[in-house]
Amino acid sequence: MSEPLEQDKTPEELLREKELRLADAIALRIPDRVPVGCELGYFVAHYAGIPCSAAYYDCEAWMQAYRKALKDFQPDFAFVQPFVPGRALELLEPRTMRWPGYGVDPYCGHQSIEVDGLREDEYDFFLSKPADYLVRVHLPRLYGGLKVLSLLPELEQILWLKPWAAQSLALFVTDPEVEQAFEQLREAGRELRRYQDWAAQFEQLLRDHGIPNLYQGDMMPPYDVISHGLRGMKGTMLDMYRQPDKLLEACELIYQLSIERPLPPPNEFGQIRIFMTNTRGSDNFMSNAQFEKFYWPTFYKTVMWLVQHGATPCIFFEGNFDQKLEYLLEFPKGSILVRLDRTDIFRAKEILGGHLCLEGNVPVTLLQAGTPEEVKEYCKRLIDVVGKDGGFILSPRSVTDKAKPENLKAMIEFTKEYGRYL
Repeated sequence: MSEPLEQDKTPEELLREKELRLADAIALRIPDRVPVGCELGYFVAHYAGIPCSAAYYDCEAWMQAYRKALKDFQPDFAFVQPFVPGRALELLEPRTMRWPGYGVDPYCGHQSIEVDGLREDEYDFFLSKPADYLVRVHLPRLYGGLKVLSLLPELEQILWLKPWAAQSLALFVTDPEVEQAFEQLREAGRELRRYQDWAAQFEQLLRDHGIPNLYQGDMMPPYDVISHGLRGMKGTMLDMYRQPDKLLEACELIYQLSIERPLPPPNEFGQIRIFMTNTRGSDNFMSNAQFEKFYWPTFYKTVMWLVQHGATPCIFFEGNFDQKLEYLLEFPKGSILVRLDRTDIFRAKEILGGHLCLEGNVPVTLLQAGTPEEVKEYCKRLIDVVGKDGGFILSPRSVTDKAKPENLKAMIEFTKEYGRYL
């Protein structure tokens, strides 16, 4: 008897089948075929003919767009852009992003903005009193809607141990300026709570189409936390030369703070997959000597801590990682998923094949400007070379917001048909 077609299977059957396919590929077992995923992100807006801003201001339209895309493309997994309540963001006033309909064209995706949250002379403050710095200094710098936190007394101050601490706090929260700030914060919270029902519906929509929840949580390399979220790229690069010891000490602190967080529970199939990016460790940003000194030590420890605690780090190596691939041989066999962007994935197969699972690496330019036949030809080479003997997941290099629908469909359908091991 022939195997049932996907459209003849229940969502539960599809979910279990896709979870097993992913788990087998990551663990270097031979699955029934090469798993194929895609970046749906804001692509669904262009596909459905609606603005990207619907993801922030029109939940019903966004739900319908995803329903249409999931039905028509049916990947094994997808990177999605869920609902985000735009009004709540407006009230929180993040300085680190602009989104469609608010600072960005409604038909374009969101933009990230680096903010110099930690000044060059504040390392000692951050290292000695991280909670005080993060609550009273860092958050107000990143969010205009949280400026009220900067008015708090020092968190480590002896004031909090005195008998009249409660009275002082009561007076603080009834200050007119503080009351106004908290009212704005409460309104943002109410918006977020109204959104929770839509978030649950979105998660159910994915399950109804048999799409696994790819990640159960996230954890970032300590250097990237500093470079993206604290000092910014420029500040961190200057610190490598001007105050390297402080930078290294901050990386160690962030590593310790990261592993103090409890891991999320496993999904129903026993998997704990943790998303991670490796951005500023790429060849584009630092030499191997700098990588060995500033990036690798805490990155390695973070990944190994996750592995030792039963999680699977799924790491997106953004940019080019050609000169650093050999470092990844230090991780245990079958322990992590290596998603590649501009790295030569065929060379990566030569180095890491049989040791770690590779994911990638269909060029987005090909999906945007190529033909379905050209897409199939590239996918065939990926499957023949990188997919040989397993340990491979096929997906685009990065976001596919402006991909041609026929090319995205060709990538998925060809992989499902041609990428079979049995």
